[in-house]
Amino acid sequence: MAEIKKGARITGTQRDKLANELKKKYEKGASIRALAESTGRSYGFVHRVLSESGVTLRGRGGATRTKKK
Repeated sequence: MAEIKKGARITGTQRDKLANELKKKYEKGASIRALAESTGRSYGFVHRVLSESGVTLRGRGGATRTKKK
């Protein structure tokens, strides 16, 4: 993954390139948190970039709560 300075603004072709890399890794099963950690960006940034690139985001997973009877 391309090394990006923490807090640096990412625009234009650099953002498109990063979005494509994140999209490929996310579609192969990487979590948003793992992608955020590997790029040094925030969870929100990665989530936004994935949403902008048209990725269908997965559900949160884990156990679901059931109603008490």
